[in-house]
Amino acid sequence: MRSSPEILESLENESIEIIRETAASFRNPVFLYSIGKDSSVVLHLIRKAFFPAQVPFPMLHIDTTWKFREMIEFRNQMADKYQIKLITHTNQDGVRDGVTPFSTTASEYTRVMKTVALRQALDSYGFDAAIGGSRRDEEKSRAKERLFSVRESGHRWDPRAQRPELWRTYNPRIRPDQSMRVFPISDWTELDIWSYIQLHNIPVNPLYFAKERPVVKRGEQLIMVDDDRFPLINNEKPEMKKIRFRTLGCYPLTAGVE
Repeated sequence: MRSSPEILESLENESIEIIRETAASFRNPVFLYSIGKDSSVVLHLIRKAFFPAQVPFPMLHIDTTWKFREMIEFRNQMADKYQIKLITHTNQDGVRDGVTPFSTTASEYTRVMKTVALRQALDSYGFDAAIGGSRRDEEKSRAKERLFSVRESGHRWDPRAQRPELWRTYNPRIRPDQSMRVFPISDWTELDIWSYIQLHNIPVNPLYFAKERPVVKRGEQLIMVDDDRFPLINNEKPEMKKIRFRTLGCYPLTAGVE
């Protein structure tokens, strides 16, 4: 089962229109590159929107220092292959305080090393618009996002302050104390994403595909042991299993599937 070419063409046209509108409307936009399949599709759309010219804005990756090694390798390969300026940012306060997936809760780790880090980077470089790869079908909180989603001072999201987007009419204007998050694939489904990847032969991270990898079983989860920082407990020994990942993130928090 796959999405029809007609549906994919319509989605592509809408996304490219949004990307071009962002580049034309904002002083200093940036592409938030998470290295996952959705980001790979957005990267392809961005390149297609401006071809044969170079992409006119950089891509930003929030490096928690706990990404899979294959993710970092893939990130660097894509930046080199497509000659796009890559900016990486890490929350050094979190690193100094020893915040890791093993030292605190998953929610606190995510807040410090991802959410706070992103806000630091956007403020540091003065980006007024950030293009992301979120989709409405992923979770309830993202279903309420507009394609052009206004952020108030301090990067606060107020659902009551969002603008109507009737008949593909967008309002990208913001005050000096505001910024914008832009989601060009918000209307896509996961099936659309994989169908588009197959149709256009878009490179995606090899972690999405099954192969033998070292894992330990924690409860019902298969956790990949990506490097020697992974603390083994109760005489655990990693074993090789053929696994893949449906979603990508920081390796101790993202389980594989057989």
